[in-house]
Amino acid sequence: MPTRRHFFTTAACSLALPGVRSFAAAPEPEQPLPLSGENEHFIWRIQSPDEPYIDTQRDNKCFAFQGTKIMLSEDNGKTWPHTAEFADAQNITLSVLMKNGNILFATRERLFLSTDNLKTHREIIVKRPDGTDYLPHKPVKPDQPGWYFHALDGEHCFDVNGKEMIVWGNYCNVLGGAVPVNIYYSTDNGETVKLAYAFGVNPKMQQKGATPETPPLGDPSNPLFARHVHNVTYHAAENAFYACTGDIDRGDGKEVHWLRGTYDAKADKWDWKHLISVDSNSRFKAGGMNFIDGKMYWIADANGPALANRHDRGIFTCDPKDFTDPTKHTMLFNPEYESAIMLHQDGIFIAAHCAPASPYQNGIIWSSDKGKTWAQYDLKSPGPRSGCRINRKNTDGWFRMDLRKGWIERANVLFLKPKV
Repeated sequence: MPTRRHFFTTAACSLALPGVRSFAAAPEPEQPLPLSGENEHFIWRIQSPDEPYIDTQRDNKCFAFQGTKIMLSEDNGKTWPHTAEFADAQNITLSVLMKNGNILFATRERLFLSTDNLKTHREIIVKRPDGTDYLPHKPVKPDQPGWYFHALDGEHCFDVNGKEMIVWGNYCNVLGGAVPVNIYYSTDNGETVKLAYAFGVNPKMQQKGATPETPPLGDPSNPLFARHVHNVTYHAAENAFYACTGDIDRGDGKEVHWLRGTYDAKADKWDWKHLISVDSNSRFKAGGMNFIDGKMYWIADANGPALANRHDRGIFTCDPKDFTDPTKHTMLFNPEYESAIMLHQDGIFIAAHCAPASPYQNGIIWSSDKGKTWAQYDLKSPGPRSGCRINRKNTDGWFRMDLRKGWIERANVLFLKPKV
């Protein structure tokens, strides 16, 4: 059974992190562990390997893939009446179920849309702000095109002034090859996808073996560069989007930034403001942004060299206007270890540990009372895993999240159902 645990010190994490976290997967357990269980706060289950990989869910629908098929369920994965052949299914890195029924999904460097429950699908070419095509680069290694569209967070659809928008950023430059770092958006249910923001050229995130004539990856006109995007979300009260990036200063400049963006629908134009840039040992190296009753909440992913034997971690809240002032922050809880993932729904906060930097095999952080009290559980199964891409509850009451090996290599799907 899962056990409830509390941490004693941050020292164990810093032992594994002299500079940057390791993305190597820890050894799998010798004996298979249970794929379901329960504790004080929730019931949980992990999909077996022979089931379709449920990549995302919304209400009663879920999108999955298995072998060379893509699949759509309308009863939370009980049956799969809509299927289609898709040769590159195992390289799917993103899927979004829209309110009108459209399905936007992506492989590593290609984006697709289905408007008829997977009977057909077509490729979507991203557009630049000037209307020209934004095409993926030609990789030096054809099997390393990079993750142009993969996201670390799980919710990308937002009601903006009564209209659904899709907005997300790519978590990339870990596996799959070097790519530019971008924020994307769509205002027409995925029919058109455009660049909302393009980060600059990161000298350390370029293709190995590229010739001097190879165009650099990133926007040369933007001095702000990053390794990847951790989170993009929307605050309706401000009619503004917030975005945060990772990871660390590698000698060429900081990669951790926060941006605030507003979108002018009539002009189809974005206005992004740079809020703050920091190094890796900071509460601003983060993710899991949520806006609740006018307050901002986030979880820190601080790592790198400890300062005074301390990492600036925790789950924080403040007024958005006070975000850049740490003296105005309230720490709700300190899980002691790294996390860039958190989602709130119906008074429940759910977050997950980064397994390579935690003593937990499969650590879940949970609050059922709007953040007043917190618990941490080690599900242990199916071995060292890091949760990401959390989806809101389906109509049966289950949250969904990816479980990744070594932080980001796809492995399993976890479902959690609150007991209250």
